[in-house]
Amino acid sequence: MRPTHISLAVLVAAVWGLNFTVIEVGLDHFPPLLFSALRFLVAALPAVFFVGRPKVAWKWIVAVGLVLGVAKFGLLFIGMDAGMPAGLSSLVIQIQAVFTALFAIAFLGERLTRVRLLGMAVALCGVGLAAVDEGAAGPVGAFALVIVAAACWGVSNVLTRKASPPDPLNFMVWVSTVPVLPLLGLSLLTEGPSRDLDALRALDWQGAGVVVYVAWITTVFGFGAWGWLLHRHPASTVAPFSLLVPVFGMSSAALFLGESISPLRWGAAALLVGGVGLTSVVRRPEAGGESGAGGPSGAGGATTQATGASPSRARIDVPS
Repeated sequence: MRPTHISLAVLVAAVWGLNFTVIEVGLDHFPPLLFSALRFLVAALPAVFFVGRPKVAWKWIVAVGLVLGVAKFGLLFIGMDAGMPAGLSSLVIQIQAVFTALFAIAFLGERLTRVRLLGMAVALCGVGLAAVDEGAAGPVGAFALVIVAAACWGVSNVLTRKASPPDPLNFMVWVSTVPVLPLLGLSLLTEGPSRDLDALRALDWQGAGVVVYVAWITTVFGFGAWGWLLHRHPASTVAPFSLLVPVFGMSSAALFLGESISPLRWGAAALLVGGVGLTSVVRRPEAGGESGAGGPSGAGGATTQATGASPSRARIDVPS
């Protein structure tokens, strides 16, 4: 990769890592479900008028939109609103790679190699260490919500692989149209119309900036840049940069939110990132092999394909 392309890949990872800190700030302005609905509304409009018609069947767009947008992001935002720290959320959500591998084995017929099994075990040890750390300092229920959000993310990754969208940005923008009304409905039912109206009436420049960041910067720019890189380099070259997301997530939370990073949390980070890396490395069979895709971390599901890679080259799935 050229230095400029490497810089772009690192920038995207930084944007996605910082996203967790921005979400934390946004939760001071909006109830979690309303915030998530606004995120998808702004991500979809006006981009949906410029990306062209959907390039996959609507059943996949609706399915991924509900599982990723409503379930995954709804639970993540609720968990963070309930007290899950931003930096720890950026780390723990990476366990979605293990869920993705398990669901792919169960429903897509992928094989469980020794390397992937080792990666799952290492990543689960990291989550366990993070749980011990959070159990001593914060609400375990919020931690559990983020784990369930990661499981939903894993389901959406498998659905995305089945859909195999040829244009990740087009797919993500159309997926973003699906969760808006369900999330608004759930917000009205559980958070209340008065709370939602109060948040919208109190909207200031910081609140608006937060919504623009999580919608346009992390989604439109992030997926656009990531897809551009994947069209020019094999996924096995680009995908490892997403392992920087929790590094930027924890660092930005410490810098801007004053979150402390305990020795246990550093240990959890090392285990989880290392385990995710092992879980995501898959060797293509010589005779043509597994089809694979994954989306980048911390922003939303999209399919990436190893363009230009030889059949024997290692494929790295980076589920989104």
